[in-house]
Amino acid sequence: MTSLDFGPFGITTGLTSSSDSLDAAQAAEDLGYPAIWLSGGPLPGLQTVTDLIRATSTIRFVTGILSVDTYSAADVTSAYAALEAAAPGRFIVGLGGAHGPHPIARLNEYLDQLDGVPTNHRLLAALGPRMLELAAERTAGAYPFLITPEYTAEARKTLGPDKLLTVAHLVVLESDPARARAIARDTISFFPKIPGYAASLKRQGFTDADLADLPDHLVDSLAAWGSPSEIADKLHQHHTAGADHVAINVITGITGPQPVDQWRALAPALLS
Repeated sequence: MTSLDFGPFGITTGLTSSSDSLDAAQAAEDLGYPAIWLSGGPLPGLQTVTDLIRATSTIRFVTGILSVDTYSAADVTSAYAALEAAAPGRFIVGLGGAHGPHPIARLNEYLDQLDGVPTNHRLLAALGPRMLELAAERTAGAYPFLITPEYTAEARKTLGPDKLLTVAHLVVLESDPARARAIARDTISFFPKIPGYAASLKRQGFTDADLADLPDHLVDSLAAWGSPSEIADKLHQHHTAGADHVAINVITGITGPQPVDQWRALAPALLS
């Protein structure tokens, strides 16, 4: 059993220090979600983590992810130390985004410089087996995205039984198949263009044609859609396969507003 316990479900979303984001974080906490995984792209800086923690009382925040090519180990260590003193246990450092020819070596070098963040408060956004092995060796666990329950089982084998395995999974609260798949397909379409995700999807058995055409079977494997109970049943497949926690990434087809209404509608099925 991992030393980190986030419960079965949390939220992954992009938040800033805006009033709308702070309100959304408070709403997630009030609904009973135990953790928010902060998408790295929209995160404007480490100050936002501080602002979110100050605006809430108990919910935990995980950077999912901080790019090691953007944030220095010294800055991350300093932010972690300040937040750990002010709000113990509420900031977990999720890392990734190492680019170039030697990403494993780059991450190892970065972790060597991160002595101020204990192993049990840092995670890696690991997809492939070598990255999962590094997560098992040097962090509390892994945070993969766009994986099937079948691959969750493989990730668990690689991580071992004592490391945290959190899976980020796309969710569309929509029961019309065509509409739900269109929303999911639009979001998924970006990722096969990224070499690391393309390799991950092929590792999971998807073909070049699948990555080009995004057929229904691929979309249905990577996004849970339907009613709250149908979505919960789909997501629980990751738990059965060995995930400790599933972070729902709710997409609506609309850019901008936080999906607070959808978090609220899903809460009874996910948190009861």
